[in-house]
Amino acid sequence: MMYIDNILFAIILILGIGFFAKNVKKLKRNINLGHDVNRNDNPSARWANMAMIALGQSKMIKRPVAGFLHIIVYAGFIIINLEVLEIMIDGLLGTHRIFSFLGGFYGFLIGSFEILAVLVLIAVIVFWIRRNIIRLKRFASSDLKGAPKRDADTILYFEIVLMSLFLIMNATDLHFQHLNSGNVISQYINPWFSALDIAQVEAIEMIAWWLHITGILVFLNYLYYSKHLHILLAFPNTYFADLHPKGQFDNLESVTKEVKLMMDPNADPFAAQPVDASSVPQKFGASDVQDLNWVQLLNAYTCTECGRCTSACPANITGKKLSPRKIMMDTRDRLEEVGRNIDSNKGVFVPDNKALLNDYITPEELWACTSCNACVEECPVNISPLSIIMDMRRYLVMEQSAAPQSLNAMMTNIENNGAPWQYNQQDRLNWKNEN
Repeated sequence: MMYIDNILFAIILILGIGFFAKNVKKLKRNINLGHDVNRNDNPSARWANMAMIALGQSKMIKRPVAGFLHIIVYAGFIIINLEVLEIMIDGLLGTHRIFSFLGGFYGFLIGSFEILAVLVLIAVIVFWIRRNIIRLKRFASSDLKGAPKRDADTILYFEIVLMSLFLIMNATDLHFQHLNSGNVISQYINPWFSALDIAQVEAIEMIAWWLHITGILVFLNYLYYSKHLHILLAFPNTYFADLHPKGQFDNLESVTKEVKLMMDPNADPFAAQPVDASSVPQKFGASDVQDLNWVQLLNAYTCTECGRCTSACPANITGKKLSPRKIMMDTRDRLEEVGRNIDSNKGVFVPDNKALLNDYITPEELWACTSCNACVEECPVNISPLSIIMDMRRYLVMEQSAAPQSLNAMMTNIENNGAPWQYNQQDRLNWKNEN
């Protein structure tokens, strides 16, 4: 009977980690639905990006208030959860604060955790006020109504509960309080329970302990369904980000080969490799998530819906329908829908007569983009909504000939006149003769 608690804890731990591993496998499967792209070049620059942007939060502090508060929550999430290792060992072995043999260093660690817990509580409450009372414009947009808003608030409530349980657990641990080492905050919470007898205080400690570790496991598995997934994916996302200068777009390999063939006077067009009749021709651009590359799909899962991209977008500021944040949210939603389709059809995607283009993202949104890269510059974790926009535009132009009339006129002029303007090449310099 004495091992029932340990067995129960082991079962909960195995279930929590097992379900998380299952979701990670599904996440990897969905990301790999995108076509391949090589992002293994220049590893030193990629490691530096990850260290500065994901770990160092260098782009967060461009907005000092939100950046500072986010760093507190980020540090709290990473550092405080080091005590989860101790909880796991205690839960499996039936010990109590097994690392307390470290003495003064242990007291320093726990004391640091308690201070961080209070700072996280303050930061999270400020975040909640900014979202729900002050209602900052970027948090009150139409693309955040419903489930996205509930998700953001749920995360804040989770963090408040977990930090509170940590402090209550320490405050009601009488042995820990008698040590008087590391209880820099909990010593002031302990008197709240002075009217209770020892058995009741110990019961509260045990309840707080179980709720704390169970809450962490629940939160771990909630990540897959939440925008908070970025706390894990920010690292690979910044590592695999595009290192090319902003504004430099990739060329389609198939088109490049055709152009080279056309421009080479010595090329024999009949010497080209035969095309496999059974193969499906690759699309020009993207109309659905499977047409995007895996880094773009990783971007979609990494998006934290902070709205910095949309708040900096000149098209959105001037009232256009485009929201770069919505582009990423729509891509993730469609990718999840495709994933569920595959799950329900035994690992095979069955066409559902839906696509990212039109069903989620409209041409109006795509053509509103000025391709200025403001959204890419603003993103704290190097997400590129613009790359998805340009690939979908490419599909509209090259597959559907559905470019806006003004753009079609410009392309016709370039084809006929060698310039965007509707002037004959011989008349292009006439302006110099004007007074």
